[in-house]
Amino acid sequence: METTYVTTTIPYVNARPHIGFALELVQADALARYHRLKGGSVRFQTGTDDNALSNVLSARAAGVPVDAFVRENSDAFRSLCGALDISADHFIRTSDATHHAAVRHFLASLRSGDTYEASYRGLYCPRCEDFYLERDADGARCPDHGTALDEVEETNQFFRLERYQGAVRDLIASRRLEILPESREVEVLRFIDGGLRDFSISRSAERAGGWGVPFPGHPGQVVYVWVDALVNYLTGLGYPDPTTLDPFWTGSSRKVHVIGKNVWKFHAVYWPALLLSAGLDVPDRILAHGFLTEDGRKISKSAGNATDPKDFVARYGADAVRYYLLAHVRPFEDTDFSVTRLEAVYRADLANTLGNLCCRLTALCEQAGVGGVEPLGAHPAPAGYHESLSGFHFDQAAAALWNELGRLNREVAEGRPWEVIEAGRGEVVAGKLVEWARRLLAVTHWLRPLLPSTSARIHEVLTAKEIRKCEPPFPAVGRGTLPTPE
Repeated sequence: METTYVTTTIPYVNARPHIGFALELVQADALARYHRLKGGSVRFQTGTDDNALSNVLSARAAGVPVDAFVRENSDAFRSLCGALDISADHFIRTSDATHHAAVRHFLASLRSGDTYEASYRGLYCPRCEDFYLERDADGARCPDHGTALDEVEETNQFFRLERYQGAVRDLIASRRLEILPESREVEVLRFIDGGLRDFSISRSAERAGGWGVPFPGHPGQVVYVWVDALVNYLTGLGYPDPTTLDPFWTGSSRKVHVIGKNVWKFHAVYWPALLLSAGLDVPDRILAHGFLTEDGRKISKSAGNATDPKDFVARYGADAVRYYLLAHVRPFEDTDFSVTRLEAVYRADLANTLGNLCCRLTALCEQAGVGGVEPLGAHPAPAGYHESLSGFHFDQAAAALWNELGRLNREVAEGRPWEVIEAGRGEVVAGKLVEWARRLLAVTHWLRPLLPSTSARIHEVLTAKEIRKCEPPFPAVGRGTLPTPE
């Protein structure tokens, strides 16, 4: 049986979740659901990074104890998973004792001589949790956040990243570690070819406010949060217990990290090098998605333009938000998020195309006395659907499904079966109605990764003993039938 392990990044909990992370959640969830639908064994994990310095600073600013602040915001991310119908098998928090133990074991497993102590002075962004060279900083400001960088000087533990430059490059160039899109792969290889430098894997415990994973054997240090965070992909599988780790991490298991395009250095360079040092397998694929933007500016907590995605779920429903993020956001590029566009998509694609077809066809089947349908064999997928989802082109997979829905709508309209039914001769068109119902059933089958709740409801109506007209799965916008945020 094919096994697949899908993960999201684990976001800092210095604030509540925003719509940008919802994009990553639904992308990873669609992948996990797709591989389950094909009959594979799937493990899907998400969670939160509780140990970041930015969490500590935000808690201080709020005048709240760090543990209480972190717990409340982590719970908000967990709640978002429920709101978006995310099918995660495990939600990890890096403040858990099991994670701390896994990080200590991982560090102890690093190859002898791969770590050493040294003093360091550099420019540091507490939001990125990353040092920047002067050549990469724009006037001593973070290139991502635009905020002033802190000048930090301290003695830390370092990892010999330079030692793994050739091995990591070979993994990526040979596509044993595949990075998508290819433009991101080019960017990573260019970075590696510029020369890798050893990096600090610890931070001053005093500067971190005593928050984080204590570095083994060095009581004045905590583990660098990006090393700590990366180990979460193992922790959630029960690392270091091989009986729970092996099924989804070693051998032929497909390991897919879904990440934002701004954190590829940690996932595509640091992480494989650390895994090689620890004698563990590396991921198979890294999917680096683009950002959601507003008027061309990245939507983020620090930019002050973040919107709680649960507000959109409350008004439009989880499946509508999922559909918009998967079908109308380019997976590898930045895309402007617009409420106006969301509402237009809701009306055109969901209410009019899918909703109207379901209501019209099930009503005709009821009038003609058509019983529930079952597939004659395996559900046929529209042309291009599997290729699109396998290549992480969620928008193209949705387009393939909607092309088939469009064909069905046209055939029903052109066939005008209601005229025959109104004449009392429903049996004449019953066969055609069954054919259309089977095709709609096939579409809803492959729609499950994108719209899990809606596809399940339509499937139930079409496979019932007798087909009855279904309720509109997407009530029309503007008729007062949509719930509004509380």
